Amino acid sequence: MAVPPERLDAVAAVISSHPGVNHNYQREHANNLWFVMTGHDDTAVRSAMQSLEEATGLSALQLRMQRAYRIDLGFDLRSSTAPRPMTATPEAAPVAEADRPLAALLEDGLPLTPHPFDDWAHALGRTPESVLHTLQQWLDQGTLRRIGAIVRHHELGFDANAMTVFNIPDAQVDACGEALARETGVTLAYQRERGEGWPYNLYCMVHGRDRAAVLDVIARAIAHCGLAQYPHEVLFSCRRFKQTGPRRFRALPEATAASAATPEVLDAVAG
Repeated sequence: MAVPPERLDAVAAVISSHPGVNHNYQREHANNLWFVMTGHDDTAVRSAMQSLEEATGLSALQLRMQRAYRIDLGFDLRSSTAPRPMTATPEAAPVAEADRPLAALLEDGLPLTPHPFDDWAHALGRTPESVLHTLQQWLDQGTLRRIGAIVRHHELGFDANAMTVFNIPDAQVDACGEALARETGVTLAYQRERGEGWPYNLYCMVHGRDRAAVLDVIARAIAHCGLAQYPHEVLFSCRRFKQTGPRRFRALPEATAASAATPEVLDAVAG
């Protein structure tokens, strides 16, 4: 969204209050408020976006994700890059209706207790062995990428991050996106729809301890991937209004009619 500066805090609060929004940032651009809306299907996302446009009186670019090349926000705490490669996973199978309560608990994170899986089993009326079997099955088939600790990168000193957007011919976007995903220091790379007045379709994120380090990584990635010929913009983050995990398995007001067994989770970034 392009939000008048004097309304930014108020509009950001409205956006962040929506349960389908998991990231909400101010960025250095005329389109200064960027957020991610998730939902069970495209209809739910569009409906949620319409409700936010009505609540704020502002229109939003709606840039639906089309393909992820790297979604693996890991940090090497000894430097300002993220060198770990992303592991390819098979196409995920749907979550069974009977397992959705377990998926909802998983989204909330493990309880900080000596036996968290036992706690889940008790809450669900299942055995711990059954819970662990389901989780292992999800890991094996790619439904669940991993279980791990989430660190808040700002608090650990990774204060600078920039989203770089490129206008790539459709025939070349996959090759360019896959090249970006292999670059050390690129934490996210993905393709999104273009929007009206917004010609960009390839995105990458770089996080670092300072602005200069981020710009160095971006310049190196552009050179290595042969992207200098394509129009691009660099949008540094200014403020973090919201950063949480997505909620796919707890009912949202706009998603109550969505299919319960949809394997994909659709999302749209709005700016």
